[in-house]
Amino acid sequence: MKILFIGSRLYDDLDWYVRSKGIESILTESNEEAINLDLPDQVFIVPRGMEGPKNVALMQNVDAIIPLIGIDPPLIDVAYMKEEIEKEHSIPVIAAGVRAVELTSNKIKTKEFYSQINVATPQYQILNSPDELTLDFPVVLKQGEGQGGKDIKVAKSIEDVKDYFKEFNQALCEEFIEGSEISIEVLGFNGEYVALPPIYKGETTLEGTHPLNKVKTGPCMVDGLDNNLVQHVAYKVAKNLNSDGIFEMDFMYSHEKNQLYAIEVNTRPNGTRYLTTATCGVNSLYELVNMALGEFSLSNISDKLEYYYSTEIPIGNYSGPALNEPVKSFEVNDFVVHGPQGYQRVTARAKSKEDLDKLVDKII
Repeated sequence: MKILFIGSRLYDDLDWYVRSKGIESILTESNEEAINLDLPDQVFIVPRGMEGPKNVALMQNVDAIIPLIGIDPPLIDVAYMKEEIEKEHSIPVIAAGVRAVELTSNKIKTKEFYSQINVATPQYQILNSPDELTLDFPVVLKQGEGQGGKDIKVAKSIEDVKDYFKEFNQALCEEFIEGSEISIEVLGFNGEYVALPPIYKGETTLEGTHPLNKVKTGPCMVDGLDNNLVQHVAYKVAKNLNSDGIFEMDFMYSHEKNQLYAIEVNTRPNGTRYLTTATCGVNSLYELVNMALGEFSLSNISDKLEYYYSTEIPIGNYSGPALNEPVKSFEVNDFVVHGPQGYQRVTARAKSKEDLDKLVDKII
């Protein structure tokens, strides 16, 4: 089996798994100074875009292509490449298709999609000027495109809205939901979808605290919220997107209204994947490989499911006990360290809350 991976930044997360499966690994990367270029069997430096990876895939006669792209802008190019290469060359590309990317990469289109499939989402309006605002404060101002909290502002007054419009000509304006932030991964391939356990990302704040600066826990345990509901809604969204790969969805739960709201969907590897793996034993990146191998199924996922208490803590720079090799595998470690220097995080797991507290005290 020969697989082409596009992008090197995430490759170290699954290198050992690829080797354990006896896969010949080929990787394309546009940055010759990128990390992890020493890990695959072959590396090709190509120009930005999908033409280079496509040509390498055909030249090397690969059996499948797995894009390892963690940012939004290239996803539509990946989707068009997927359609072309699957239709003309019958090489599976384990990624979302054009329709799914178009619906999820623009927050306004995502809102419209939620309405079409009857999934609750916060009230919103499109503002072309501050004078058009009709929602009550506080409100959340966003751009149609962007990720990681970029260009998002919690506005508490009309002055805040006017300040936002000094930089932007238009805004997606949502009601501010006071409550719990939740993420969930859904895996999908060939019409089969499985929603993994939801992750708790903390409470919403008027300061707009970035999720990377919060302590997160798994599984989600929020008073009044049934995790089965979160999984059911996430499954519904993924099934209606009708595509392949990883779907990471963000929700808000309003304690006051006892209502779950869908916020957005990402069709790429995401920041909660370590915590999801720690919580349930299913690694979404490994499952991309299994999709390529024809080994992904609901029954196989069910056989892998484990049950742990887990947490993810931002630490800056890690200086605790050494990890076993491979250092990013929960199969040989009860915690992993991830993220760049200065912004590292520790994700740890244990069979009980008490054991998890002891582990955290040991490593932090």
